Amino acid sequence: MRFMTSSDKPGNASETAPAEPTGVAARDWASASADPQYRAAVVDLLGALAYGELAAFERLAEDAKLAPTLEDKAELAKMASAEFHHFERLRDRLAEIGEEPTRAMEPFVAAYDGFHKQTAPSDWLEGLVKAYVGDSIASDFYREVAARLDSDSRDLVLAVLDDTGHGGFAVEKVRAAIDADPRVGGRLALWARRLMGEALSQSQRVVADRDALSTMLVGGVADGFDLAEVGRMFSRITEAHTKRMAALGLAA
Repeated sequence: MRFMTSSDKPGNASETAPAEPTGVAARDWASASADPQYRAAVVDLLGALAYGELAAFERLAEDAKLAPTLEDKAELAKMASAEFHHFERLRDRLAEIGEEPTRAMEPFVAAYDGFHKQTAPSDWLEGLVKAYVGDSIASDFYREVAARLDSDSRDLVLAVLDDTGHGGFAVEKVRAAIDADPRVGGRLALWARRLMGEALSQSQRVVADRDALSTMLVGGVADGFDLAEVGRMFSRITEAHTKRMAALGLAA
């Protein structure tokens, strides 16, 4: 699910070094979690991510049925396995901090299931575009949130959002399909635009439905976003989406 190319990753050598963390971002979990509202927000975030990874595992395993070759089927199986490993890390972390993982995930089932139902791919190529583009939009959003978390939570969230190493696979397959039949590009470009809209809406629903999480994001706890920063955040997410579309050979 996590398919950043190297040019998408923050912190390239040519960029200015990030500022040192301040506020909650400079603290560890033991210190930051003394605030019950902050703790509730992080539990929500981990629960949302955990169910997202579990849903991604299920979807990739199902998409493998659409793969045209055994090699492709095996590649998707590897992706699914990586997603399940991420789920296990989040599940174990929730248990470690005294939270019941299933209870933490349950509030987000409807949003994720609704997203996947509305964006079910009709073929192999749509499944690859969804994994490469659609899921990466949500990952970008969660990376933005992670920058405001305590060091322990931030490290975990960034680790489970890390590139699973299969971005090149998706780009290669989609570009080859477009080269073979340029008409495919138009169809997949429309599909990717739809995915972007649905993914952004899903992220907004996840936050809006949980008071602790939304309060953290707008500055009630931790170092949240102000309205101007919200705009800049979505601009960064849109820019990253445009880069991924270009990597696939599609018009944004």
